[in-house]
Amino acid sequence: MVRETILETIKKYDLIVPNDIVVVAVSGGPDSMCLLDNLVNLKEQFKIKKIVVAHLNHMIREESKDETEYVKKYCEDKNIECFIKFVNVIQKAEQEKIGVEEAGRKERYAFFDEIAKKTNANKIAIAHNCNDNAETVLMHLLRGSGIAGLTGIKPYREGKFIRPIIKCKREEIEKYCNDNNLNPKYDKSNNDNTYTRNKIRNELIPYIQKEFNPNIIETIDRLSELVSNEEKYMEKVTEKSFKDIVIDEKNNCIILDLKKFNSLEHVIKARLILYSTKKIFGSANGIEKTHVEDIIKLCGNNKGNKYLMPNKHYKITVKNKKIYCELQGKN
Repeated sequence: MVRETILETIKKYDLIVPNDIVVVAVSGGPDSMCLLDNLVNLKEQFKIKKIVVAHLNHMIREESKDETEYVKKYCEDKNIECFIKFVNVIQKAEQEKIGVEEAGRKERYAFFDEIAKKTNANKIAIAHNCNDNAETVLMHLLRGSGIAGLTGIKPYREGKFIRPIIKCKREEIEKYCNDNNLNPKYDKSNNDNTYTRNKIRNELIPYIQKEFNPNIIETIDRLSELVSNEEKYMEKVTEKSFKDIVIDEKNNCIILDLKKFNSLEHVIKARLILYSTKKIFGSANGIEKTHVEDIIKLCGNNKGNKYLMPNKHYKITVKNKKIYCELQGKN
């Protein structure tokens, strides 16, 4: 069942094409071992040029040493090149004044990119599964996310990150590992419900399954796919609207036609503001819904020269029947 689901996912989303070099992110847990084992067995079928493994030890738990040795041995037995790195994630989190989870994710993805460059790999395979997607959607929902948050974890991202087991359920993955005698390592910290994701995984989802919908994982997966498809369409509409109203576009300034902007539907105005922000900053992080609404009001009340600064580096000015989105004092 797992193999068929992975085959279908790879084909549906064109995750792998002939001559790809794939870095597989492997922790030693059931998800990543299921991913790695299947890609190894599908290597000839998809004409994968090379598979390499990237394993990052976070140096948080004592048993993580066993996980590293386990991954190392599997790779030796299968003749797979394996790159291993040890990072004190708790120390990194303290140095950068960020959460341990965030620090871990940052270090992992930096390491994956490093190995991809070193091996000339064009794909990085991550072992997110269907349950992970449901947990992510619920987490975003509880935090008051917009529509984009309901898209969940995409099967591919940025043209290089691929998730071949994203449609596989956790119980199916664990069964695959047992049936194939993989004997993966289990991270006991997944039982620590002080982490929001773990609490959703271990308490909220089982409660919903018992009291409301036993198929909630599949239901959320269908929802995220529907929302993803609609988001793709809205992204195209936004791009077209941007081309219609943009007057000038530089690295640090985008100028939009005020009259054309004001004639658009509210939802497109909001998306255009975020779209323009991403073009300037590379991200819309830090631009909240209240900022967007304030900017729309500013543009609607177009008398005189007025401006807003959502943050110290971003200035929106309305003057001469134009909207100026400008980067301020940042190299």
